[in-house]
Amino acid sequence: MKIGELGGRCGVSAKTIRYYESIGLLDEPQRTATGYREYDDFAVERLRFIRDAQSTGLSLAEIASVLELKSAGERSCAHTMALIDAHLASIDSQLEQLIAARAELSVLAKRARGLNPSDCTDPNRCQVITEARADA
Repeated sequence: MKIGELGGRCGVSAKTIRYYESIGLLDEPQRTATGYREYDDFAVERLRFIRDAQSTGLSLAEIASVLELKSAGERSCAHTMALIDAHLASIDSQLEQLIAARAELSVLAKRARGLNPSDCTDPNRCQVITEARADA
């Protein structure tokens, strides 16, 4: 199959496929006599794996590391689990930061509802934020 058909079957653009080839995620395909790339079912499976792995949050470098293990005939499960665990830890940290930010914004919103806008006379500061910082 040609690059357009491969892209259509896997939901990616021809430009993406060429990029994956340039960074070694996909092998360079055979070429037809007229120079067109010719892909097989192996390319379909590889490209679908790359797409699926990206949807989990893995980076292209991380995906490449999994594929390198597979290409060397090694099992990749432990390595993949370590990558997933690292992403989970990162998401947990981000969630904690978001929860803290939400709590702070809730305090500011509550404060803002109780202030009189006509009391805000400083041209360089907002009384909601200034007073909230003074209380902290």
